[in-house]
Amino acid sequence: MIRLWGRLSSINVRKVVLALQLLELPFERLEAGDAFGVVRTPGYLARNPNALVPLLDDDGYELWESNVIVRYLAARYGREDLYPHDLRARFDAERWMDWQQTTLNPAGRDAFVQLIRIAPAARNQALADTSVAATEPLWDLLESHLADRRFMAGDRLTVADLPVACEMHRWRGLPLAWRERPRLDAWYGHMLALPAAAGVLDLPLS
Repeated sequence: MIRLWGRLSSINVRKVVLALQLLELPFERLEAGDAFGVVRTPGYLARNPNALVPLLDDDGYELWESNVIVRYLAARYGREDLYPHDLRARFDAERWMDWQQTTLNPAGRDAFVQLIRIAPAARNQALADTSVAATEPLWDLLESHLADRRFMAGDRLTVADLPVACEMHRWRGLPLAWRERPRLDAWYGHMLALPAAAGVLDLPLS
């Protein structure tokens, strides 16, 4: 039995839920983090000393770090289409997963926090503006990247697309004007159309 600890308001939890649903794996999700607490209890800290979500338990094997969990699930359940056996194809996909985690997510974080998580009267607009200025060129980068491919790592869906789709969901949910980028918009439309996106990429931000 697969168990997943984490609240759906977390982008990192949404990545894992998207992967589980794409793989059509039955799982139980337990609320944890933020207002739900749990993450600082001794039992949880013994499993994840970072006191963060998500945490996955796959029949006794426990794992944290969202992108690692996504890769594990695709590898564990035999989806070579999602997690290629060919090393060059695999690490191309992993490269974009790491880029989401180390470049795209940090750039957009302050805009999300200021515009969604903080009350208007307490917002630091300068932080939000700096975040927007850092993030918009990254969407342009992806628009150019998709000039000769349908997905992040080539012409088929891989694990690379899941974290970036969750990031796009978060950015498109902000009260900001979105400049059309035809290739990126078409890619995201494909992600939204996946049955696995239900309950993940259609959620309001909180």
